[in-house]
Amino acid sequence: MRVGIIVPQGWTGEFADLDGQAAWRRMTDVADRAERLGFDSLWLFDHFHTTPDPTDAPVFELFTSLSALAERTSTIRLGQIVTCVAYRNPALLAKMATTLDVISGGRLEIALGAGWKQEEFEAYGYPFPSLRDRQALLRDTLEIVSRMAEPGRATYEGTHARVAGAINEPKPVQSPGPPIIVGGNGREKTWRLAAKYADELNLDAVPPDEMADAMTVIAERCEEIGRDPSSLRVSVHVWWEQLDNAPSRSELLAAYRAAGVSRVMTLVRAAASSPDELDAFRDDCQQAGADLARVAV
Repeated sequence: MRVGIIVPQGWTGEFADLDGQAAWRRMTDVADRAERLGFDSLWLFDHFHTTPDPTDAPVFELFTSLSALAERTSTIRLGQIVTCVAYRNPALLAKMATTLDVISGGRLEIALGAGWKQEEFEAYGYPFPSLRDRQALLRDTLEIVSRMAEPGRATYEGTHARVAGAINEPKPVQSPGPPIIVGGNGREKTWRLAAKYADELNLDAVPPDEMADAMTVIAERCEEIGRDPSSLRVSVHVWWEQLDNAPSRSELLAAYRAAGVSRVMTLVRAAASSPDELDAFRDDCQQAGADLARVAV
């Protein structure tokens, strides 16, 4: 099981007492240390305001931040936890992702979800469609992102998005494109979309004792379309509250590993003020038997 670090970016209010430049330095300190310590990947949220309530505190935008982190790192993979497909035109999103894959030398993972935070939609002037329409847009975005990574021009006519001979050059470094992750806990539509389009399904805060049931349903979704269930990796976004409140972080991680989870992504919230908190978390990961390939320095 691999472990990804969610870089503090302000969404949980961890930068309330800092100005923008000081907050950015904290972000880069954590990213640099995570790479040195051998973690698998860096992740950022796709949110604009703090949670649970919006406050006037720094929160950094996802893709511009990832581009900067791509330039200062060299081996660690980069992803989103997860991109809200309603916030960017799907073809533009594909172009941005391809550009970032090139900038990073082929280290990007494209993680997509339907979106949920209505307050942010309304504050930024986005319509907040029904869940059914957001899931339909997710499907169209998955089609467009996949097609725009392929050779030649992309054409697709969906119910909520379209492309007509879209040119996407340069193509991604990774072939046939960056790994696609679908994020969400919707057993009916989201997990079927993952089975059809994704390399990985990312579950949100599903506890270890519920993973066996989830894995059974995920396997069924794959079998419905003749896909080998073992070809769809399953990861879990472990929320910071789960991590902070666990009696033992290493036992929590070990339970996910035993359940067959391929990767966990989590925010070590204390690292926003003390990046060396990642060292202690690395020890927990090692004790849990997680895969940390590089040697700590």
